[in-house]
Amino acid sequence: MNIDYTVTALMFPAIPLIMGVYSNRFHSLSALIRELHDEHVYEKHVPPEWKKQFINLSGRITLLRWSIMFGAFGFLFNMLTVLGLYLNEVFIARLIFGSCCLSMMISIIFFIREIHVSTNALRLHMSDMDVRVD
Repeated sequence: MNIDYTVTALMFPAIPLIMGVYSNRFHSLSALIRELHDEHVYEKHVPPEWKKQFINLSGRITLLRWSIMFGAFGFLFNMLTVLGLYLNEVFIARLIFGSCCLSMMISIIFFIREIHVSTNALRLHMSDMDVRVD
């Protein structure tokens, strides 16, 4: 496979888009944690499933951190690919671009896992409601 600037340009729209999604997710998660913190510390309100929620949120933070980190590595590797091409080091640029793609795939896998954990958190949050849909 020949690699040129066009190949690396394919990643430039995808990486900022995915980082924006991760950033929004992080912002929502941090707002939720702050809300739960205020309820627990200032209002002395402890939900019945508080410990499970805390464990869930802690896991989500970890997964999101890894998602963001591998997304950032993907962006870095993409930029290094451009540098390798600029320096006419095509073989090295190929290896680095492969690392870019691999980093982005790992990032997405962590994000998929975070979505799964998030869905379980919503089920946990709804567990105290006894609603049946017929």
